[in-house]
Amino acid sequence: MRDVLPEEVALRDWALAQILAVYRRHGFVHIETPAVESLRLLLRSDGGENEKLIYKILKRGEKLAAAGGAEELADLGLRFDLTVPLVRYYAHNHARLPQPLKAIQIGPVWRAERPQQGRYRQFTQCDIDILGVASEVAEIELILATTEALAALGLKDLTVRLNDRRVLTALVGHCGFDPARAGSVFIALDKLDKVGRDGVATELREAGHPVDAADRMLDVLASSATPAALRARLGARVDEGVWRGLQRILDTVETQAAGRFRLVFDATLVRGMGYYTGPIFEVQHGGGTSSIAGGGRYDRMISKFMGRDVPATGFSIGFERVISILLERGPASEADGERVALVFDEAEGLGPVLALARDLREQGKAVLLETRTKRLGKQLQDLETRGFRKIGVVGADGAVEWRAPRAGEART
Repeated sequence: MRDVLPEEVALRDWALAQILAVYRRHGFVHIETPAVESLRLLLRSDGGENEKLIYKILKRGEKLAAAGGAEELADLGLRFDLTVPLVRYYAHNHARLPQPLKAIQIGPVWRAERPQQGRYRQFTQCDIDILGVASEVAEIELILATTEALAALGLKDLTVRLNDRRVLTALVGHCGFDPARAGSVFIALDKLDKVGRDGVATELREAGHPVDAADRMLDVLASSATPAALRARLGARVDEGVWRGLQRILDTVETQAAGRFRLVFDATLVRGMGYYTGPIFEVQHGGGTSSIAGGGRYDRMISKFMGRDVPATGFSIGFERVISILLERGPASEADGERVALVFDEAEGLGPVLALARDLREQGKAVLLETRTKRLGKQLQDLETRGFRKIGVVGADGAVEWRAPRAGEART
C-alpha cells in the first residue's frame, strides 16, 4: 500500500473522469458496493489464486471470544475484486435494477500480495459489466467501450486478445489431462508469456500432470494459431455455437475498430479467475506482455446466489498499470485543466486578489493563491515546476502582472 502525491492524484482524477464519461456515453450506470464482504461469499466465488490473498477481518467482541478455532476467527474479508461484490449486489437488488444491467464500478480492492515492484496490496479497479445479455453483443459492447476509454486517455497501439474458456476446457480433455483438474492446468498455462514453454511444462509435471499431455497441449497451441485450425483439431469437443460466437465477435469488432486498435484470437489466453465460462479477453499496450485490461463471461456465478442462471460478462481496466504508463509519458496538461497561480502581498489587502480569483474560477479555471515571498523569481520558478503556466503577480490596486519564469528570473 502506498501514499499518492498531489501530481499523481490530479492525473488519476483526470483519468477516472475520462473513463467515466466514455462509459456513461455507452449507457452504463455507476454503482457502488462495500469494501467488506462475507468471507463465505468470497471463498465460494471461484476467484482462483486470489482466494489465497484475502485480507480477513477478525470477529468482534463476544463472537471472537467464543471462536473455537482459527477457521472461526473471521467472518468478513476485504474484497479482492469488484466482480464478486457485483454478483451479491445484483442478487440482493435485482428487482429494483434496470434489466439488463449495464454497471460501472470503480474502487479499491485488496490482495495480500508478496511485496514487489508494480504490485500493490491496495489498488483501484475500473469495471464495466453487463448482466442479463446472453449473446455476443455484450462482449462486443464491452470491448468497444473499454478500448474507447483507453483511447480517451491517449493510449495508442492497443491489442485486444480473445479466447474462450470452453475451447480451453475442450483442449484439456483432447490432450489427455484429467478434466477434474482443468483449473490446475489453466493456472500453469496462464504463465506461458512469463515463464515460456519449458516453465509451463515443468509446473505441470511438478503438479502431477502427465508429461505427454503437457507436451501435446503446448504443441497444439504452437501450431494452431487460428480458430479454424483449432476447430479442426478439437472437432466435436466444442459446440459449433462457440466458434460462431467467437467469429461474430472477431468480425464485428474488427469492422468497428477501423484501425484504432487490433483484435486477435489467442488460444494461449487463460485469465486467472475460475468463474469464467465463455469468451475471455485482455488488452495489451505497445510491445508489453502485461495486460492493462481484462475480463470475460461468467454466466454461472449469479446462480449460486439466486438459484437461477443470469448471463453476465465484464471488462476491468488495470488502473494502476494505466496510470504508470501515463506517468512515464509525462504530465498531461489536461489533467488539471487550465491552472492559474496568483501571487500577492498580504499586507496590500485581500479584496482585489479574492475578487480576481472568483472571476477566474467562474470561467472554469483552477486558481491557487500564494502570498509573495522575498525570492519572487524562485517562487515563480517553483510554481511553473508544479505545472502552472499562467502566473500573475497581483498589485495593491488589483492590477496583475502576468509572468512566466525562465532560468530563475521573472519575465513579463
